[in-house]
Amino acid sequence: MWASMQVKDTTVKVRVPATTANMGPGFDSFGMAFRYYDEVTARPISGHTRVYAKDEGAGASVPGDDGNLIVRTLRIGLETAGLHQSGFELHCTNRIPQGGGLGSSAAAIVAGLMLARGFAEDESSLDDHTIFSIATAFEGHPDNVAPAVFGGATVAWMDDKGKPQSAPMPVDATQPVTLFAPPFGLRLATEKARAVLPNSIPREDAVFNTCRAAVLMLALNGRRDLLMEGTEDRLHQDYRRGVLPETMKLIDRLRAEGHPAVISGAGPTVLVLGEVDEDAARAASADGWRMLTPGIDTEGAKIQ
Repeated sequence: MWASMQVKDTTVKVRVPATTANMGPGFDSFGMAFRYYDEVTARPISGHTRVYAKDEGAGASVPGDDGNLIVRTLRIGLETAGLHQSGFELHCTNRIPQGGGLGSSAAAIVAGLMLARGFAEDESSLDDHTIFSIATAFEGHPDNVAPAVFGGATVAWMDDKGKPQSAPMPVDATQPVTLFAPPFGLRLATEKARAVLPNSIPREDAVFNTCRAAVLMLALNGRRDLLMEGTEDRLHQDYRRGVLPETMKLIDRLRAEGHPAVISGAGPTVLVLGEVDEDAARAASADGWRMLTPGIDTEGAKIQ
């Protein structure tokens, strides 16, 4: 049964950053937010919910009603805050590519919950940690959710009781980052990217990744000379060559030229923890990749 408390009769606008996960060795645990945002404006209306999307979210693939992912999590947030349900009109500017490895689903989930916070008289009923917990349950894993909510670089995990946890990872906020977003035809569902991973790995590979994850934490905190070694991985990237051949081809080329490149999340977007020279950028562009240099977001999701 819905509570009787009404949502505030106002317009709420939120922005949520794009995120990456894994960053090479930090499989299913490391994440980072970028200054590249989805923005959503919502207002309560009488009647049925309507969703209008542009940019990456335009087209028939995104539901324009209560089936929209943002609306679904907005309603969960309203219920959590003890607020009455109503119809809403949403206008979404979706810059984060869908199915690209930049946390588009985590951004949508967090956006809905942030909207609910904006409609609540008492925003403390949906504080950051509550939003993180609800969003993780909805997303299924916390690695993209944590940086979307808290910003910066994060380590996220599930404790022995199945509760999501996160902690900030010290990061040099001036660290340049470069993204290569793929042509639309190369996008891949996360489920397909995970399906090719083995159920077990050699012990030496586990030890290798444990070491490299620690090195990456040092590299992100100012030791840029360690970025190449800190982005080495044996847990997931090579296993994905069969489903991400163009991504791995670009990563191999960039790493051969000294750029610390990795798969962003489950791909196919490529993340470089650094700047990329003009020749490398030109070669990627010729193959249809779109280069972005967004910088690291340190604030996370915000009500504007």
